[in-house]
Amino acid sequence: MNTDVLIIGAGPTGLALACQLIRYGVRFVILDQKPGITQLSKALGVQARTLEIYEQIGLADPAVELGKPADKIRLIAAGKVHEGFDLSAMGQGMSPYPYMLVLEQSKNEQILYDYLQQHQQTVLWETTLESFSQSNTGVQAVVRRGEGESQTVHAQYLVGCDGASSQVRQSLGLSFLGSTFERLFYVADTQIDWDLDHDTLHSCLARDSFIFFFPMPGERRWRILGNLPEQSAAAQGETEMAASALEQWVQDQTGLPLAITEINWFSTYRVHTRRVDQFSQGRCFLAGDSAHVHTPAGGQGMNTGIQDAYNLAWKLAMVLQQAQASLLDTYNQERLANAKNLVDTTDKMFEFEAGSNWLVSFVRTLLLPPLAKYIFRLDLVQRGLFSLVSQIGISYPESRLSLKTSTDSVFKVRAGDRLPYVVIAGESLYERLKAPKFHLLTFTNDAEAAAAAAQAQIDETLIDRLVLPLLPAVTDAFGCRDGFSLLLRPDNHIGFIAQTQVGDRLAEYFTHCLQLADFKPAPRSVTQAAAP
Repeated sequence: MNTDVLIIGAGPTGLALACQLIRYGVRFVILDQKPGITQLSKALGVQARTLEIYEQIGLADPAVELGKPADKIRLIAAGKVHEGFDLSAMGQGMSPYPYMLVLEQSKNEQILYDYLQQHQQTVLWETTLESFSQSNTGVQAVVRRGEGESQTVHAQYLVGCDGASSQVRQSLGLSFLGSTFERLFYVADTQIDWDLDHDTLHSCLARDSFIFFFPMPGERRWRILGNLPEQSAAAQGETEMAASALEQWVQDQTGLPLAITEINWFSTYRVHTRRVDQFSQGRCFLAGDSAHVHTPAGGQGMNTGIQDAYNLAWKLAMVLQQAQASLLDTYNQERLANAKNLVDTTDKMFEFEAGSNWLVSFVRTLLLPPLAKYIFRLDLVQRGLFSLVSQIGISYPESRLSLKTSTDSVFKVRAGDRLPYVVIAGESLYERLKAPKFHLLTFTNDAEAAAAAAQAQIDETLIDRLVLPLLPAVTDAFGCRDGFSLLLRPDNHIGFIAQTQVGDRLAEYFTHCLQLADFKPAPRSVTQAAAP
C-alpha cells in the first residue's frame, strides 16, 4: 500500500486526525489491533474547544444531541449537600459551547468513525504494526491483518496515536519520563438510587479521598470516579469490586443514603503523569496518550489528543502540498509546550482534589463546600476557570508561526491566541471559518478601506478573505476601536493581528514564518459580509 500518512491507533486521537486529513484531501491509512471502536465509556468530558473543532466538520450538533451538558455542580461534605454553582453558562460569551459536555469516549469514537465511513474511508481493524523504518524519502511499515500475511505500507509520514504503551514511541526510543501516584483509583459506570438531581455533577471531597459523580445519559446512570484505600481488596490486585462493597465505600465517604443497583463497568488503575521530551523524530510523530498521560483532573486527556491531531493535520497537509518540511517542527514546538503546562496544571488540580497535605485537606473539606457558591459566582473566577478547563485559553505566543507587529499592544488578544468568540448579525463568526485554509479578516466601518481590502490581491487557493463591519461586539472582543486585520491559521489561531500594512505582513508571514519561498499574491473574488 502507498499513502501519504499512516496512522497507528484508532482511538479518539487517531480518528480525529483521520477526519481532519479528509478535510485537506490527504491520503491516509489508519489501523488498529482492536476489532472495532471501544464499547467502554472511558473518557467522559468533551470540552468547549473540542466542540469547536467538531463544529468545523459538522459533528458538534450530533455530539451535543447525544451528550448531556454538565449544568451544575454541588459539593458533598459530611453527609450534607451544599448548594454549589452553575456550570451551564460559565463560558457564556466565550464560546458557542459555554459548558462541558458529558459524552463518553465510545460515543465520541462512533461519531468520528461514522464521519470516516460517510467519506468512503474506514479503519483497518485487527491489524498489527510489526515494525517500521524511515528514511529521507518516507516511512516503510510492516503490518499484519488478523492471521494473514504481512504486507508493507509505504507512507510519507507516520503518526503514533497508539496510547500510553505506544509501540511507535518505544520503537523511536523516545523517553516517557514522569511518576506514578501511590494511591489506587477506580472508575465505575453504575446505576444509583438516591435523591440527588440527575442534571448535576456532584463532588465529595473527603479528608484523604475524593469521589466525583457524573450524570450520564440514561435513567439513574452515573459515572463514579474516586480513589480507594490501600487496604481494599481492589488495591490488593482484584480487578472487580462487588456492588455491595462499592456501595458501602461510597456511603461511608459521602454520609448519604444510596443504593448502587448495578455496576456496568468497573476498573482500577494507577495514575501516571508522564510526557515525552519531543513529539517527533524525523518523519514520525506522536499524538495523544502516546505523548502525554496525566491525572484525570479537569477532564483534559481525550480533548488534548484531539487538539494534537488538529494542530498536526493542517501542517502535514501543507508540507505534502507546498510548504517546507520545517513547518512540521512547529508541531513539536507548540504541543510540547502545551504538554508541559498540561501536566503541571493537572498535577496541581489533582493535588487539591486528593492531596494529603493537612492545609489543603482543611480547605478542601471545611472551607470550600460552604463558600463555593460565592467564590464561583465571581466573573473573574468563572472566566479564568472556564478558559483553563475548556482549553480555549491555549495559545502559542512563542511559536515561529506567531508574528508580532508594532501595533500588538493595542489589542486584547495576540498572535498565537485562539480567535475570540464573536457574534455578528446573530451568527457566530466561526460559522464563516470552516474552509480548510488560512483566513484574512478585515474589520472596518470605512467604505474606502473596505473596498481596498476587498480588491487587494490574494492567493485564493491558500487564503480565504472576509471584510466585516467593526461592530461593538468586535471592539469588545479585540479591544480596538479602529479598523484592523488579522490572519487566522487553518486551526483558528491568530497568525498576526495589525492595523497597518497588511500586505507587507502577509508577505512576511508566508515567506518568513511559514517559509513559502514562492509565495505570491494572486487575484480572487472577495466574500463581503452583509451589514447587520
